[in-house]
Amino acid sequence: MERKVLGKGLEALIGRGGGSPPEKTASLDPRRITANRYQPRKKFRPEKLQDLVNSVREKGIVQPLIVRQGPDGSYELIAGERRLRAALELGLNEVPVVVRQASDLEMLELSLVENVQRDDINPLEEAAAYDSLIRDFSFTQEKVAEAVGKDRATIANRIRLLTLPEASRKALAADLITAGHAKAILALNDLEAQNELLNRILEEGWSVRQAEGFSVNVQPRTRESQPRPAPEDGQVRHLEDELQHIFGTKVKIFAGKKKGKINIEYYSLDDLDRILSLMRR
Repeated sequence: MERKVLGKGLEALIGRGGGSPPEKTASLDPRRITANRYQPRKKFRPEKLQDLVNSVREKGIVQPLIVRQGPDGSYELIAGERRLRAALELGLNEVPVVVRQASDLEMLELSLVENVQRDDINPLEEAAAYDSLIRDFSFTQEKVAEAVGKDRATIANRIRLLTLPEASRKALAADLITAGHAKAILALNDLEAQNELLNRILEEGWSVRQAEGFSVNVQPRTRESQPRPAPEDGQVRHLEDELQHIFGTKVKIFAGKKKGKINIEYYSLDDLDRILSLMRR
C-alpha cells in the first residue's frame, strides 16, 4: 500500500483532495475537546498565541479544528491546538470542527504537518516527533524522511539532538542555542568539553562557526585515531544500505588494513533496545 506524503499538506490529508467530497463542519463546545496526545509542540509562544486570540476575537475562527470522536462520545483534537487554546481563553461556547476517523498514526502525521510545515517548532520537539514515528509506529529513518519530504540525513541529525547532555537540551529548548550550535556540541565526545562549549556559547555569544571551530580544535587527535571510512565502492555501499534497512538507523562500515568495524547509531535508550531486539532475532 503506497504511503501518503505529509508534504502534500493538511487539505490532502483531511479528505479534500482527489475525488472525495468535502467534509461537512459541525460546532462543538471547545471544553469537550481534549488535547492531541501526539502533539509534537510542547511550548507555545505567548506573543504568537496572543496575536491569534486577538484575531479570533475580531474575526472568529476561520479554519475549523480537526477532531476525532471516541467510543464514549468524547472528542480528541487532531489539528488546531492554538485555535483551541484561543477559543478557551476567550470563553467561546462553540467552535467549528471537522469530525473524521483517524488512527493514532494519522493524528501524529497531521500534527507534524501543521507544526513542521506551517510554523517551525523547536528542533527538540521535531526530533521527538520523528523518534515517536520510529518507536511507536516502526518507521525507519528512510520512511520518516519520505513522509515529511526531507532527506534521511536531516532526520538522523534531528533525532541525534535527543542525545545532547541535559544542560544543552535545556538551552536548545529555551531557544538559547540553535540546532547548529547543538551539532557542534555533539561533535565532542567528552562531557566536560561539551559543557565548556555550551558555556562559551551562552556567556560569550559564540556563533555557530566559532562553536564548530572549537569542536575541531579540541579533539583533533581523537578524530585522527579513528579508522577511516571504507572506500565508496559498490559492495561496501550495498552492505551499508542493507544494514541501514535492517536496523532502521545510520550504519557506517570502517575498514583498516587487517581489521575494521561497523558503527551503528542509536538516538535514545528505547532506540538501542529496538536495535538489540533486532540483533537477538
